[in-house]
Amino acid sequence: MEEDVQLILDIVEEKMEKAIHYLQDELSKLRAGKASPHMLDGITVDYYGARTPLNQVSNVNTPDPRSIVVQPWEKNMLEPIEKAIHQANLGFNPVNNGEFLRIVVPALTEERRRMLVKQVKAEGENARVSLRNARREAKDEFKKMQKEGLPEDDVKRAEQEVQDLTDSYSKKIDEVLQKKEEDIMTI
Repeated sequence: MEEDVQLILDIVEEKMEKAIHYLQDELSKLRAGKASPHMLDGITVDYYGARTPLNQVSNVNTPDPRSIVVQPWEKNMLEPIEKAIHQANLGFNPVNNGEFLRIVVPALTEERRRMLVKQVKAEGENARVSLRNARREAKDEFKKMQKEGLPEDDVKRAEQEVQDLTDSYSKKIDEVLQKKEEDIMTI
């Protein structure tokens, strides 16, 4: 029974860790005024009939804080990449110079910054929902184990450990959100 309790605690912690990683991935896609190669994550290009991630057909880098350069490994991929960036509807207008695509990242307006902060908070709430779901699933498992003979004291102790994990990961979410909000609001 003790091993089962520890296994459940490990699973809960793993789910909470995944929630934090997912939050960080989602926030990295939000434009905070500075150019980042992650802004183009999720864009797929038609590469000889197969949908292929942009970073697998080109080199994506940021030579300065206001621009992204996409250099395809094959020259004939310039137009399909340009088309894919337009279709992604990210508000970018790539400039094709025959060798590579340059994307100038426009400065954010105050209104746009506030909208992005709202998006950040919404992503944070999604992460918190994931934490609460993991906590609820663990508590349900502990209740089942109690019916199967696990002492009530052990159940209470395990539930407290899950709550401590939830509190800890909730603080991590707050730190990630605060950092991203500061990043967005910095001009």
